[in-house]
Amino acid sequence: MQKQIKSALISVFYKDNLENIVKKLGEQGVTIYSTGGTQQFIEAQGVKCVAVEDLTAYPSILGGRVKTLHPKVFGGILARRENGQDLEQLKQYEIPEIDLVIVDLYPFEETVKSTTEEQAIIEKIDIGGVSLIRAAGKNFKDVVIVASKDQYAELEQVLNDGKGATTLEQRRSFAAKAFEVCAHYDVAISGYFLNNESSAYFQVSAPQGQVLRYGENPHQQGVFYGDLNEIFDKLHGKELSYNNLVDVDAACQLIAEFNDTTFAVIKHTNVCGIASRATLEEAWTAALAGDKESAFGGVLACNKVVDAATAKAVNEIFFEILIAPGFEPAALEILQTKKNRILLLQKQPVKSKYMYKNVLNGVLVQQNDEGSYVEWKDAGAAPATAAQKSDLEFANIVCKHLKSNAIALVKDRQLVGKGCGQTSRIDALRHAIEKAKQFEFELKGAVMASDAFFPFDDCVRIAYEAGITAVIQPGGSIRDNDSIEYCKQHGMAMVITGMRHFRH
Repeated sequence: MQKQIKSALISVFYKDNLENIVKKLGEQGVTIYSTGGTQQFIEAQGVKCVAVEDLTAYPSILGGRVKTLHPKVFGGILARRENGQDLEQLKQYEIPEIDLVIVDLYPFEETVKSTTEEQAIIEKIDIGGVSLIRAAGKNFKDVVIVASKDQYAELEQVLNDGKGATTLEQRRSFAAKAFEVCAHYDVAISGYFLNNESSAYFQVSAPQGQVLRYGENPHQQGVFYGDLNEIFDKLHGKELSYNNLVDVDAACQLIAEFNDTTFAVIKHTNVCGIASRATLEEAWTAALAGDKESAFGGVLACNKVVDAATAKAVNEIFFEILIAPGFEPAALEILQTKKNRILLLQKQPVKSKYMYKNVLNGVLVQQNDEGSYVEWKDAGAAPATAAQKSDLEFANIVCKHLKSNAIALVKDRQLVGKGCGQTSRIDALRHAIEKAKQFEFELKGAVMASDAFFPFDDCVRIAYEAGITAVIQPGGSIRDNDSIEYCKQHGMAMVITGMRHFRH
């Protein structure tokens, strides 16, 4: 059912790209009602405009808090055109029908980002705008609602194509988007007031949905909600896929834990190679040596600007993505020789405070796993040496970012073996030792990290027999003493952290 737009209410914060719409409405003979700065903008385009104050016979009051909240405005929006009684009341109270509403909401989120002054933030909680959106959306059978400047281009196209008339399907589509705008706005406000406190409702709203090529597998659809441009500048390569995004997140979370020059290789969210060295090229060489096979097609991440020497070394293998805080021009020239390779310049850290997982028709929410250990308790034959402590700290962080059950073997701040995603801790350790042997690492003097406690002394015994001299683990088993005593009897250092790092 087509409806001709004969009247419109326009009251917006942002006027960008509104000129063509205003002029088109003027050309089509549409009566426009407006307020304050928007009215001045419309008249500056040479288009006639009726002040809302003239319609309501009330001025803008309370410092602009009340402008459009009036029956003569909302009556014109909410009146059902097929309802004779509604139309009679419009006539009785001299209320004009309003067929198009264009509003946007005060920039609440932008204000929260730019200031901590509560009064300034509170004043950016929109009242009239939200009310207008809901009223027009509710009466979509008769009214077009445009609730964001992002929809101006779409409205302009509709006005051109339909010569000022809209279909029911178009009005329903605009209404759906308008209610999305309101929902996101309310979640942002609620989040501000909650200020990290728990809520009675699961509230997450991320704008800018980006349809991906597919999900985890080609037969699954995938969408990313969020703003990648806040975190990265994509300098080269194809579009990021669902699996790419998962691995990029894992890589960013891992590399953020290190201050020394560090390079990491991630595959299917697990770190398969990582090392800290004096130079980035040396860090890359050592990280790659940790598992040359798994590095093929992996996601790479480092915490220093990529120079030409490092780029030349990295360029020798096939990889999907490289994330770095910067690239020297010569390095970019080398790395851009492969068309599909993705190069991401990371501008800021990933700041998510919570982790989400959908289970059983519901959602699990937890805080991010921040920190590495609660305490540093030497419990073995002797306190860890300075060299052992450096490697143990490194191994503990790496282990934190492996899927459980997880074991990380480290020597000279280089991952030399890892076991992850195993159903027993012994299997994880055996897998880690086999990996180290596969790439010809000497485990004598290496250290071991475990993401959870040892219920028996079997893991420390296997580690000792492989040449490992120091262990770090959270403790907490009723049989902690079994492992502690084994370490004391065999000259091994053991550190208990008091912090478990399960990663299911």
